[in-house]
Amino acid sequence: MTTHHDLVVTAAPDVPFVMMEREIDATVAQVYRAYTEPALLVQWMGPRGMAMDVTEHEMRVGGRWAFTHTDEEGNVYGFRGVFHQVLPNEQIVQTFEFDGYPGHVSLERVNLEDLGDRTLIRTHSVFQSQEDRDGMVASGMERGVREGYERLEELLGVRPTVS
Repeated sequence: MTTHHDLVVTAAPDVPFVMMEREIDATVAQVYRAYTEPALLVQWMGPRGMAMDVTEHEMRVGGRWAFTHTDEEGNVYGFRGVFHQVLPNEQIVQTFEFDGYPGHVSLERVNLEDLGDRTLIRTHSVFQSQEDRDGMVASGMERGVREGYERLEELLGVRPTVS
C-alpha cells in the first residue's frame, strides 16, 4: 500500500519566489525519465482535461523547450524556456515563460532527492517581481501542479486513476 503525499506550496509574502515539495512513490530514475522524455511528459504534466503537445525539447544545457496545453474548449496555452542545467537523476534548471504573458520569465530549479524507493521533488521558482509571482500563484498554478503530480503517480503505477 502506498502513502498519499500532499503537495506543499510556499509563497511567502514579500519574496518573489515559490517553493513546492512533493514526494512520489517512485525511484529518482523513474521520475527523471518522466520529466525528460516527451512521450512521458505529455501524459502527466499539467491539469486534468488538458491535452499537451511538446513542440521542442532539447534536453541539454542551452537547449530550448516548448509545449502547449489545449483545454476542452480548444483554447491553447503555450509555454517555453531554455535549459540551463541538466544533471541526470538530480537537477534540472530552466527558464519558464507563458506565451500569454510574454517577457515575464521565471527561473525554475527542480531537485530530485533520492529516498530509496521514493523521490522528493523540490521546485524553486524565482520571478522577476512580486507582481509576477503573485500573478502566477493567482492563475491556478497550484491546481495544475497538484493534478500533474497525481497524474505522474498514475503514469508510474503508484495509484489508480481518480474517477
